Amino acid sequence: MKSIATTRSRLLSLVSAAALSLLVVYAGISAAAPRTAPSNASLPTIDGRAQEGQTLTAGAGTWRGTQPITYSARWLRCDVGGGSCVFVSNPNQGTYKLGSEDVGHTMRVAVTASNADGQATARSRPTATVRPAPVNAPANTSAPTIAGTAAQGQTLTGSQGEWDGTAPIDFNFQWQRCDKDGLTCSNITGATGKSYTLAAADVDNTVRLRIIAANSAGRTTAFSRPSAVVKGNTPPPQQGPPGAIRLPSGETSIPATSVAPPQRLVIAQLRFTPNPIRSRSQLITASFRVKDTRGFVVRGALVFVIPLPYGWTTQPPEVTSAQDGWATVTMRATSKLPRRGAIVMFVRARKSGDSVLTGVSTRRLVQMLAAL
Repeated sequence: MKSIATTRSRLLSLVSAAALSLLVVYAGISAAAPRTAPSNASLPTIDGRAQEGQTLTAGAGTWRGTQPITYSARWLRCDVGGGSCVFVSNPNQGTYKLGSEDVGHTMRVAVTASNADGQATARSRPTATVRPAPVNAPANTSAPTIAGTAAQGQTLTGSQGEWDGTAPIDFNFQWQRCDKDGLTCSNITGATGKSYTLAAADVDNTVRLRIIAANSAGRTTAFSRPSAVVKGNTPPPQQGPPGAIRLPSGETSIPATSVAPPQRLVIAQLRFTPNPIRSRSQLITASFRVKDTRGFVVRGALVFVIPLPYGWTTQPPEVTSAQDGWATVTMRATSKLPRRGAIVMFVRARKSGDSVLTGVSTRRLVQMLAAL
C-alpha cells in the first residue's frame, strides 16, 4: 500500500510540472504583440500658402502598425473640388513649389506608410484654390551706372542697375545734361540709347542717366550718379601739313594736296556691306579709308575701284575721300556673278593732278565673297 501511495504522489508531481510548463509557454505566446500593417489614424496634412511661387510642406499624419514605419509623399493637382487628381511629383518629395500651372487648382498630398507587414496610402484634404503670384511693380535695388571718360567726343556707356519686380520689365534709357553740381537736369534730345557720345553742349556740365522701369503693375524711375564735369577739346596749335584739322576722334585730317613725296597715300581700312553677298539684287557698298604714311587722315584723295573679274558687277565711278578719310562706292551684281566666288577689287588712291602710276598714289587688292 505504501508503494502505491508513493507512486501516485510522484505521478501528481509530474503532471503538475507539465501543466506549469504549458502555462508558461501559453503565457509567453499570449504576451507577444500581434504584427500589423500600417493603417491611417489621422489624415496627412499640408502646410503653406496656396499661391504661385510658395512652397507647400507635407505632414505624414498619424498611423498605427508595427514599427518601424517609413513614409513617402507624392503630390497631386486636383480640380477646385479636390477631385480629378493627377500626380505631379515623384515619391519621397516632402515639399512642392507651386507654379503657374497649379493656379486655379487645389493640391493634395498622398502619403504611403510602409513596414515589414505591408503598406497603406492616405491622401490629405485639398488645399484652397491656388492663387496667382502677386504682381509687383519694379523696385530699384542697385542704382544705374555710367562708364567712360567725361570729355567731348568720348562715349559714355550706361547700365540700368539691378531691379526687383514681376517680369517682364521694360527699361527706358534717357541721358540728361545737368549743371556742374549735377542738380538742374534736362533730357538730351534723341539720347535714348545705352550709350551717348559727349557733345560740345556738354562741356563744363555733368551728364547722368535716367532709367524708367515698367511692368504691368507700374513704373519706377531711378538715376545714376552724375558724371565728372565734361572737359572740352582744346584745339592744338596749328602744326603739321597745311590745312590740318582736328577730328572729334582725335585724329588729324589733312587735304590730299598736303601729301608729297617721299610720303605716300595708304588704303588703311576697308569694309563691305554685305559680305558675303547673298543675292544679285543686293546693293554692294564698299568703303575705303585713305591715310598717308605719317598716319594723317587724308581728305580729297581720288579713289577708283575696279571689280574683277570684269562683268560680275557694275563699274563704280571714281570718288573723293571725305574729311574723315572714308570714300564709298556702290555697285550691283550682274547675272554673270557665280553662286560661289570671290569678287576681287583693285583699289587705287591718288592726288588730283598726279600720274596714276607715280607721285603719291597707292594701290591695293582686296576681295569680298559671293554666296548666293
